[in-house]
Amino acid sequence: MILDGDRVVLRHVRADDIPALSAILREPEVARRWGPFDDAEVAGFVGQGCVFAVTLDGETIGAIQYEEDEDPMYRRAGIDIFLSTSLHRKGLGSDAIRTLARFLIEQLHHHRLTIDPAADNVTAIHAYERVGFRKVGVMRRYERGPDGVWHDGLLMDLLAEDLI
Repeated sequence: MILDGDRVVLRHVRADDIPALSAILREPEVARRWGPFDDAEVAGFVGQGCVFAVTLDGETIGAIQYEEDEDPMYRRAGIDIFLSTSLHRKGLGSDAIRTLARFLIEQLHHHRLTIDPAADNVTAIHAYERVGFRKVGVMRRYERGPDGVWHDGLLMDLLAEDLI
């Protein structure tokens, strides 16, 4: 499956993406948020229908994934993304999020999407707001970071009609 954004293309992760994704996950800023991944764990992305390589001009620059809650009372999808640090603040993350959000809303018929960045990840929060995500609230001591310390998370959501 291929999802075309304005600038990025999302496609399912292939085996030849593993070296690039592993290198990105070792970048200090990405590793600080995502934790350590070895090549075997990254290889686990291959064949997962919910994980896409984010590509720019044919080059793998990150990954984006979704998970679904299909309970009819709570039906929604959540999104996670990482991009090479050198490409932060260029609108590529927003483009990838918007592209996946459009797919989740239009093709999989989700009415609500969530995302949960670290509360201090201002760059990510800004990217999500550019797509239409809104802050819901701070989840205290939400996630244990690679440093072993509990960090606050920010719950954000987007309703289908909020997509920009």
